[in-house]
Amino acid sequence: MMFTDAHTPSTVCSPTRYALLTGRYAWREPRLARGVLRKTDPPVIDIEQLTVADMLQESGYKTAAVGKWHLGLEWQLLDIMESVSVSNIDWSKPILSGLREQGFDYSFSLGWPGWTFTENNTALAVPDVRFNLDSIGIVLIGGSNIRGYRSSDYNHEKMLPTFTDKALEFIRSASADDSPFFLYFSPMCPHKPVVPNKEFKGASDAGLYGDFVNELDYSVGLILKELENLNISENTLIILSSDNGPEKTAYDRILNTGHYSMDGLRGVKRDLWEGGHRVPFIINWPERVKASSKSDKTICLVDFIATVAEITGYEIEKDEAEDSFSFLNLLDGKPGETVLREPIVHHSTRGDLAIRKGEWVYIDAASGDVSNEPEWFRNKLGVNESSGEFELFNIEEDLKETNNMYSAMPGKAKELKEKLDSIRAGIY
Repeated sequence: MMFTDAHTPSTVCSPTRYALLTGRYAWREPRLARGVLRKTDPPVIDIEQLTVADMLQESGYKTAAVGKWHLGLEWQLLDIMESVSVSNIDWSKPILSGLREQGFDYSFSLGWPGWTFTENNTALAVPDVRFNLDSIGIVLIGGSNIRGYRSSDYNHEKMLPTFTDKALEFIRSASADDSPFFLYFSPMCPHKPVVPNKEFKGASDAGLYGDFVNELDYSVGLILKELENLNISENTLIILSSDNGPEKTAYDRILNTGHYSMDGLRGVKRDLWEGGHRVPFIINWPERVKASSKSDKTICLVDFIATVAEITGYEIEKDEAEDSFSFLNLLDGKPGETVLREPIVHHSTRGDLAIRKGEWVYIDAASGDVSNEPEWFRNKLGVNESSGEFELFNIEEDLKETNNMYSAMPGKAKELKEKLDSIRAGIY
């Protein structure tokens, strides 16, 4: 089932991941109200806070997280009086608080602030080699992620194949004794640095980025094939999505290859416009979901935990996952079914909020732009530059958000602003 109106709760990575795992909007957490978590930051999810992994662990599932984490780690330091840094971490000692403390029985991730693999809260090697920036092609595409220190056996090209292998190992292990399992597979692809392996270079007509997407597709295919080989694919629920819209390099890709990563919408990663948070969302569950079906109902990744709770029969407390609403009823494809959820709140990297209710989107800022939308792109879409203090769009009639209705419909803007303020205060 492909959802055509699915959204991330934030337009950048760590806030979306926080909301996905906890069912709580990240802007409610002061450390995630703006921007993303720093690589040196401690865990942002409170140890007592329910995560979907905690919930499934309690329900008898084996749980694993493989790939990018970016929700903070607490390292043991050589000098507790000094700040967290590659040189001040005692890499020989296990992480004090990491993925295990958030409900994951097994984990394989990255040892930020260094570039090295970690397994079960332990770094596998010391990141003591400074990155060599002699490959200008990679630097231009990869940007700031190709800097700092890595372990001698690490390079970015190894990331996706290694994560895929570890995911397959966990699936085989978990299924060996017929245990139910939950795998949070987050391979940091096609996020920068854009480094497809050589066998995938030239696999697309959209440059290295398109090639990297092809490599991700191949990895997903390996996982699907393994589920088939183990005869567990029919009753395995798989969800494929993204944590935000495409990087702003998507504009260059339009000019160079004609490929629109945001499908012609306004906005990219960080922006409050649709392109910043409307993402692919595909569910595969042969035993329950009709193949090749579609849903145009509005859902959000923050709804994941409530949906899983309904599937497993887990009772979420009133003070847990307060922003999550189950969309399980949509999976049966019943005519007229709707998601019993309140309006969605969108959250930009700048800390601005917007609200989506039905066909209307109200942006509580002068503009949904954060990533500096090029003038040529605005002109191409035919954006009406008349604006007001805020922005209001009718998504049903104007999906590309070219016509700001704020001045023309102040009553609708006021209604949505009041609802946004209510949700911000925790009142639905």
